[in-house]
Amino acid sequence: MQLSEEIDLTGYLIAPDPCAARLTRVVEGMDHAGRRATISVVEERPLTIFLNAQEIVTAMTIGDYPEYLALGFLRNQGMLAEGERVLGVDYDEELETVVVRTDGRTTYEEKLKKKTRTSGCAVGTVFGDMMEGLEGVTLPEVEVRTSQLYALAAKINRTPSLYLEAGAIHGTVLCQGALPLVYMEDVGRHNAVDKIAGWMLSEGVSAGDKLLYTTGRLTSEMVIKTAMMGIPVLASRSGFTAWGVEIAQAVGLTLIGRLRGRRFVCLSGEERLVRDADPESVGEEDSKHRRKSARE
Repeated sequence: MQLSEEIDLTGYLIAPDPCAARLTRVVEGMDHAGRRATISVVEERPLTIFLNAQEIVTAMTIGDYPEYLALGFLRNQGMLAEGERVLGVDYDEELETVVVRTDGRTTYEEKLKKKTRTSGCAVGTVFGDMMEGLEGVTLPEVEVRTSQLYALAAKINRTPSLYLEAGAIHGTVLCQGALPLVYMEDVGRHNAVDKIAGWMLSEGVSAGDKLLYTTGRLTSEMVIKTAMMGIPVLASRSGFTAWGVEIAQAVGLTLIGRLRGRRFVCLSGEERLVRDADPESVGEEDSKHRRKSARE
């Protein structure tokens, strides 16, 4: 397989908008040589999520797709039961709140008192036993072609994004085959994946034939959320944590990291890989992406 230098950036259902006025701010400072420097920095805004009348959490976020973030957070935390009907999702920009209304009772007051903070920062919280939500999860046996991995990485890494524009942000992309479908960004990798979970829930999108790509580390939380969403493959340009690998192996999730240029490492679920591409035919990452990686 020979990848073209020209990458088609069309086809996304949702893609980053690095020019959106509310997402970044221009800040002046001084560089290493004492010269005045002007750069774009990512905005952070609080978003308080309610489930019916119960306040659940306040997350720091860049402020886009708040409804998807709220839905996905509640889904990934196990607060929306399977089959529970969502009656409405109301966002108030002035109050910076999202209220998710369901047809069930909200009984999370006790669980809110007992929580385990994960390495996901801010809203990276998993309640009680972190593995509880994985009981009974069975991930489908799908094929992952290396030609598709290389094509995905090449397209995603060249897609205009806040990550390339300003840094200090994580991206997560829902993919099918060699096609990236939905590309979400946020200051926390957990927020980005929750936005995708919320979009999938809102649109009724199936998970069994999908792959999740992230620019962030493959931590226990990222593995748990991916598995709970029913997605069988998680890939990243970044590295792993030991607990993330252990959980992926326990639930049968294919975990691929350090995906840069022609290189990658698979530490779980290797049986899904179909090596249909010659790595020597794939180009190395360009210097722009290598410099960005060094700052992650």
